[in-house]
Amino acid sequence: MSFLERVRQRLGVKLFLSYLIVIVAGVLSLFFAARLSAPSALARHATRMSEMLHTMGGSEILIEDLNESFGIAVNQILLIAAAAALLTAVVVSSFVTRRLVGPIQRMKAASQRIAAGEYEERVEVPGEDELGALARSFNQMAETLAETEERRRELVGDVAHELRTPLANIKGVMEGLTDGVLPADPSTFHQVEREVTRLQRLVQDLEALSRAEAGQLLLEREPVEPATFIGDAATRLRPQYRDKGVALALQIPAPIPAVLADKWRMTQVMMNLLGNALQYTPAGGQVTVSANADGERLVVRVADTGMGIEAEDLPHLFERFYRVDKSRSRAGGGSGIGLTIVRHLVEAHGGRVWAESAGLGEGSTFTFTLPLVRPLTG
Repeated sequence: MSFLERVRQRLGVKLFLSYLIVIVAGVLSLFFAARLSAPSALARHATRMSEMLHTMGGSEILIEDLNESFGIAVNQILLIAAAAALLTAVVVSSFVTRRLVGPIQRMKAASQRIAAGEYEERVEVPGEDELGALARSFNQMAETLAETEERRRELVGDVAHELRTPLANIKGVMEGLTDGVLPADPSTFHQVEREVTRLQRLVQDLEALSRAEAGQLLLEREPVEPATFIGDAATRLRPQYRDKGVALALQIPAPIPAVLADKWRMTQVMMNLLGNALQYTPAGGQVTVSANADGERLVVRVADTGMGIEAEDLPHLFERFYRVDKSRSRAGGGSGIGLTIVRHLVEAHGGRVWAESAGLGEGSTFTFTLPLVRPLTG
């Protein structure tokens, strides 16, 4: 890189040169203005002085000397003004350079350390001006990167944990078959099949989550009546509800205006919510699904009489791999990303989802909204 290229890339040099150019332009303007206006002003002054000297008996030599001295004085004044302006430019440029370039250089160094993996790096906020706003934005970006990296580490650990249990079970069964400890009968192979199904379901959930978080969900939107996808999900899960002894009730008044949605994706949303409610509702409990139109939006609620949720857990329910029951094993608690998929799918349809609970043992209610194709009026 040549010297001129390095100079062009230095902000401090650019600032100094900009001040210098302004000063030089001002000095040149002053110089040419003085050179243009000084002769006429000097001529008028000399004429008056000549008349006075003639009256007083002066000589032409004195008038010429006066003219020459006046010109020299003007040039000296211009030179002194130029020197003072140049010195001012140097002082002001040095001050402004420290104020502007210093924080920028610190942010540059901090960004290089963040790029090297030091996500805890932050910069000092110099004030409330634009540089301060830039520093706050930089720190916010660094905080977001640190949180993203932390979530990435947690995701890798959670996925490894999720895969470890079924793989260990499959390995144990296969070793038992090889050693002759387990019989090679259908029940043994069904056990392996169940673990493989768990792995397949986990992979499918992770694939859906990856696409959702990347904004790559393909939605085939069409007008769909809410009773359609709610009823489809309920029909698929009724056998599991019956086997566990949990009642499933639907409260869907007719008619409800249609929503513009992907029927399969919304069925997936309902199956995840109903499956989650079934998971945390003991035998003898009940899960109630209700739907109604509220102005321009469809409101769907899935309420259960299950274990309930503590207030501190509510904000984290839709985070990946988050579980309310920390003591529940991975084998019995699902993949831990069903509600995360629900949130992404609902938001992709222009809605939102949230959870409510009065506390442990009080059950919980999951609610989501979707925009209606035709708003409900009066």
